[in-house]
Amino acid sequence: MNGDAVRLRCVTRQYSSGGTSVTALDQVSVGFSKGTFTAVMGPSGSGKSTLLQCAAGLDRPTSGSVTIGGTELTGLSETKLTLLRRERIGFVFQAFNLLPSLTAEQNVALPLRLAGRRPRKARVREVLEQVGLGERARHRPSHMSGGQQQRVALARALITRPEVLFGDEPTGALDSRTGREVLVLLRGMVDREGQTIIIVTHDPVAASYADRVVVLVDGRVNGELVGAGAEDIAARVTKLEALPC
Repeated sequence: MNGDAVRLRCVTRQYSSGGTSVTALDQVSVGFSKGTFTAVMGPSGSGKSTLLQCAAGLDRPTSGSVTIGGTELTGLSETKLTLLRRERIGFVFQAFNLLPSLTAEQNVALPLRLAGRRPRKARVREVLEQVGLGERARHRPSHMSGGQQQRVALARALITRPEVLFGDEPTGALDSRTGREVLVLLRGMVDREGQTIIIVTHDPVAASYADRVVVLVDGRVNGELVGAGAEDIAARVTKLEALPC
């Protein structure tokens, strides 16, 4: 592990709402090392999703800079930013976003087809095997459990061999047992393959699978926890949520 896969420097993101300006991120500087698993937590409205969107190039900061693997995103055109997201970044969301008419292998191959590349069948099968779904390649989403659908979404995110995998509440729609299976899978990708993973979660159990938890409050980094268990993480977040506004 050397260097940052993603780095935010003095990132501020403001929105205009009903004539007033809302600051979602306020001078945030944070790095995410290659080959590590980071969870971003904080009370509701703390800026977690905005941080993820700015870090992944889905949203542009009002000021400050975002770098992915040495590429500065701030000055990129929309076309170049789209290409970077397509080729170097993977996304997994709470909603599985699978196309119901397509089989698992067709859903997984979709990002390559959209990029005008011909997916190799062996590569599609390889990522499905990686998430434990080699036998379900020809099944459609309606014939799969929620956990299996999220695994297909994960395989789809991995098909391009992304430098960074971003997850926005990736286990939020799953029951606790299925959620744990997906988290074990994510943890294994970091440990065995050196994948860099950054997720936003409200769940202390999910965060406990990460190497590090970055805590946000009111759009600012409020510290971090390294190697903490679910109870310690829960205690920290509960304490923050109890603070007066």
